[in-house]
Order: sequence, then structure tokens, then C-alpha cells
Amino acid sequence: MAPLVIDLRRTDDPRDVVHRAVQALAEGRLVAFPTETDYVVAASAREADATVRLLQTAGDRDGEPPLALVLRSAAEALDWAPRMPPIARRLSRRCWPGPVAMIVPDDHPESLVHRLPAEARCSIVSGGRLRLRIPGHAMLADCLRMLAGPVVLAEPGRPNDPPAVTAAELISRAGSGLALVIDDGPARYAQAASTIEIDGDSFRIVRPGVVGEETLRRLSSLMVLFVCTGNTCRSPMAESLFRLLVAERLGCRPDEVEQRGIVVASAGVAAWTGGHASDNAVEAMARMGADLSGHESQPLTESLVQQADVILTMTASHRAAVLAQFPEAGGRVAVLDPERRDVVDPIGGTLETYLDCARQIRGHVVARLDTLGIGVDRK
Repeated sequence: MAPLVIDLRRTDDPRDVVHRAVQALAEGRLVAFPTETDYVVAASAREADATVRLLQTAGDRDGEPPLALVLRSAAEALDWAPRMPPIARRLSRRCWPGPVAMIVPDDHPESLVHRLPAEARCSIVSGGRLRLRIPGHAMLADCLRMLAGPVVLAEPGRPNDPPAVTAAELISRAGSGLALVIDDGPARYAQAASTIEIDGDSFRIVRPGVVGEETLRRLSSLMVLFVCTGNTCRSPMAESLFRLLVAERLGCRPDEVEQRGIVVASAGVAAWTGGHASDNAVEAMARMGADLSGHESQPLTESLVQQADVILTMTASHRAAVLAQFPEAGGRVAVLDPERRDVVDPIGGTLETYLDCARQIRGHVVARLDTLGIGVDRK
């Protein structure tokens, strides 16, 4: 029986399409969805028979988990893979939703994988590994919000087939098993999602795709963000000193730190864009061996907060301001001083005032370097 095909570009009510897709999945039927990379077939992971039928449509993944588990958000990944290493958490926060699939260990006893039917577990787990993905297409995301349980998906085809980038191509490969096909025209990227496997604090590319290795390496970097008020004194001094001290520990130049997998930045909760560091801050840094002459201030933004792995504020009030605006960053924000004492603002003071402030910041930065475990080559 041919599947029902709905052209999303011509529908008057996309919400009706969402409801139809959700109903079909809840009833244990297979539904084809567009993603930004290709067309995929999805099933409810709570429906054992559906996952078995979905597995029959899946292409050979050459040792990979045959089906991918689709998540609602990057934060949800820890429910399925509680032992996800820091590098996996960084990549999930920066790449999802998007064209990256990630293979992670699932051997934790508290993983939600163990609550799925046995048929579903066998379909999505291989060698103690789980493939996770959050495609960047609104239709699938809208359906996930309305479903009671997780969804698994497959990319039908033979091992060497290119991805199905149109609904017609997908139907030709898996049409007989589908109940519903949602057609949104050619996939935006029209190529496979990049699949990587996490191995400790590194990753390897299992299946090349939209996102290249160099970009993935950059996205996997540890990002440390320093925050003050105007981003012209304290936080840029902290940024500059942190970069200098990291370079000393890694045996490289400050401008090579990013190549070693560590990104350093600063911002202000009340800063404007493009302001210069104060003259005394520049001079204080020069005397301590750091260069602040090219600094340009920037305001704290949602994007910066989302990207940062560690956010270190100069005072407790700065931390409170960050959390008031971005409560989701709670576990990543701390006062620079491990003992939570404020770094006093040197604005308007003498050069000696700035030097005292810089020495205070340097001591706190050294302490933070130790807690972050920075001191080995991260290449």
C-alpha cells in the first residue's frame, strides 16, 4: 500500500501535519520526515514492532548502531548517556540541532536505554554504544514535543548509496513500509550528516558529512569566558592573563592556544561593542607580559553564554546578573576567585591600582587553571 504523502509547502495548517505524524508514530507506524541533510524514516521507540520494522529499512552502518535515537535537546543526552565526556557535551551543545550524529557509550546503569523494550534496545545499541542526533528541522522537533516517548530513525538504502535528499528518493527505498511521508522539497544541504564517535577526550569521524573535521575540532574546544561590567578592565585582563598562563603550561605562544583546543574570551554585562581596554589596563598587562592593545569590548550575549563551557565572573553580583538573564547556564557560572571574593574594580585608579588588580586576577587564574586540569597538550 502506498504511503500518504503530504506536501508541507502546500499545506494550509502545518499543525495538522504534526498531529497526523504524532498519531501515526503513537500507533506504531513508520513516518518519513525531512531533515536539513536528507530524508529519514522514524518510529516510536516505545513500540517494539515499529522498531523492528524500522530496522528492516535501515541501511548497513558498518558496525555502527543501526538506528539513531532522536533527542529533544542537548541536555536530554545525559539521560541516555550519563557518562558523556566533556568533549561530547561541548559538541552536543554547539552542534545540536544540526547535521551531526554522535556515537557515545551507553553502558551506564541509569541510562534510559534500559527502560525501552528489548527490541528497541537491540536496534539502537551496538557494542555498548548509542547513536544520538537532533536534526535541525522544525517538523520533527514539533512532533517530539508532543510525543510521550523517544523516537528512533533510520536512513534507508544500501551501504554505498548517497543519502535520500528528496521524498521521492526515500519512497523508492522504503515506500512499502511507510504510513506517512512529509515532503518539504529537496533537503537544504543534500548530503549526509557528519557522524562522529566519542573516545575519551577526543573523537573520530566515522562517516564524513556536512560538517568538516576542522570545524568539528574547533567546536570541540574548551571555551572559557570571563565577565565583568564594561569589558574594558577586569575581564579583558583576566582573558589576557589566562591565555598567557595557558600558553606557558602548554609550551606554545599565546596566539597558538586556540590551536591547542582552548578558546578564551571576555564580555561585559553592561558593555558596548568595540570599546578599547583602558590605558592603565593595557600598561598593566604589558608589564606582566601580556598584550591587551588590540582588545575590543563586547556585551554578554545568549550565543556567548551558550558556547562557553566555563563562565568566570569578577564579582558575585556579575554572577547573579548572568544567572538572572541566562538561568540555563547555572552549572557553568562561577566567581573567578575560588573563595568567591570580589575582584575590586580599578576603573579611575592609578596604574598601581591596576597592577594590584592584575596580580589579584593572576592568582585567581592560576587557581582556576588547576581546577580545570589545564596543563597538558590538548591537540
